[in-house]
Amino acid sequence: MIGNRRDSYFGSRLRSGGGGHRDMELGSVFHSSVKSRSIKAQASDGEIAPLKSQPKSAGSVLPYVGVASLGAILFGYHLGVVNGALEYLAKDLGIAENAVLQGIMAAPGWVVSSLLAGATVGSFTGGSLADQFGRTKTFLLDSIPLAIGAFLWAMKDIVFIDAPNMSSFFSATATNVQTMIVGRLLAGIGIGISSAVVPLYISEISPTEIRGTLGSINQLFICVGILAALVAGLPLAGNPLWWRTMFAISGIPAVLLALGMAFSPESPRWLVQQRKIGQAEKAIKTLYGEGKVAEVMADLSSSGQGSEEQDAGWFDLFSGRYFKVVSVGAALFLFQQMAGINAVVYYSTSVFRTAGVASDVAASALVGAANVFGTMIASSLMDKQGRKSLLITSFSGMALSMMLLSLSFTWKVLAPYSGPLAVIGTVLYVLSFSLGAGPVPALLLPEIFASRIRAKAVALSLGMHWISNFVIGLYFLSVVTKFGISKVYLGFASICILAVMYIAGNVVETKGRSLEDIERELSPAI
Repeated sequence: MIGNRRDSYFGSRLRSGGGGHRDMELGSVFHSSVKSRSIKAQASDGEIAPLKSQPKSAGSVLPYVGVASLGAILFGYHLGVVNGALEYLAKDLGIAENAVLQGIMAAPGWVVSSLLAGATVGSFTGGSLADQFGRTKTFLLDSIPLAIGAFLWAMKDIVFIDAPNMSSFFSATATNVQTMIVGRLLAGIGIGISSAVVPLYISEISPTEIRGTLGSINQLFICVGILAALVAGLPLAGNPLWWRTMFAISGIPAVLLALGMAFSPESPRWLVQQRKIGQAEKAIKTLYGEGKVAEVMADLSSSGQGSEEQDAGWFDLFSGRYFKVVSVGAALFLFQQMAGINAVVYYSTSVFRTAGVASDVAASALVGAANVFGTMIASSLMDKQGRKSLLITSFSGMALSMMLLSLSFTWKVLAPYSGPLAVIGTVLYVLSFSLGAGPVPALLLPEIFASRIRAKAVALSLGMHWISNFVIGLYFLSVVTKFGISKVYLGFASICILAVMYIAGNVVETKGRSLEDIERELSPAI
């Protein structure tokens, strides 16, 4: 096996035009790596410790994972920021009092869903950009709509605060509503690209033994972003114009993302796929240390990432070779969204208020904290329990929580306790979600997709995420008005049960396996 990898790797080096002296150096490094493996193989009883040159890979990738996670923070922040601000921005912009604007914008649904419409476009765009320009350059491009969207809000903030006599005029015009929607659309495009590229990049640079833990950091920082948005909404009660500052400060992590990615290494897997062998070796050295160069390059070469296969097109995703894994990815995100998580994130404040909770914004902040706490637990379990078992446990807990919420609104005997039960049920639901349904899909998809389709397949699956997210954000309140919150929550519980059945029969376990091994099993070369 090692001999085949070595032959394939050096064949790639010769095709790429690498010099003979460089190949001799790499041959020496490769020989050292093989010798290290042989020594460890003899230590089946665990008495011989791994060589000290090997563990560098875990710690050295963390700064770059942290930089990429700024995109996840923005993802979560923009999803959660509208929760507490929705009522205040509707009044401030004159939408609530303007019947014409309500008819045009379907407020407040479009305030929520304009972001999601942009994110749908961004998620599909992100896959193509990542394939064409690479992961790090796509991050740099992504920071542009994120920063411009925040800048639009900041400019509007200056107009409203510095010119109070003009505020009533501007807030009553369609121009201000249109500017708001444009800003939300741009931010949506930005977070749509981030949603595709962040898990892709983290998965491709993470060492196999901790890929689950590092991959779940994506969801953890999404939760941190949501929590930050909910906490940022606490001053709204005393300052109704605070919502503008809440939107404007999102420009700070957007700028930091661009600066950080300017100094981050490109994904070695993408570089090998593009046959940029020298750059791939340099990136591996930066990420894992020089002692890992030959080993990682041999593994990448053996999986066919440096082969002569053309880059996959969108229609290739539906071919017999890839359709099954692509359909699993799309289904996981469909179940994730149709189970109701973003309805809870967007409208928990309104639901708590309806249930009679005294401090609805504080209760929503508690929900955000539960999301962060649960995701931290999931991070510690991801490489121990495995992805599939966490998914099943998560959706089962979500189903039970939604049933509790549904009963709290229908059983008259529970009516006096509807407020506390609403908070408890929502917190349990979010905890269950954060244990598996939240972090696992974004982690699992880059693992199960072959390298040549990875970026586009992740983008397609996330497109399903954003489309269903868009529909829920736009119609959730109207559906609740028509059918009642109890029936809606019961519907979410039913979807969670269906998800458990689907996952049990279709999802494969990937913990402890390299991306190349998974690819060889699920998407064998033709």
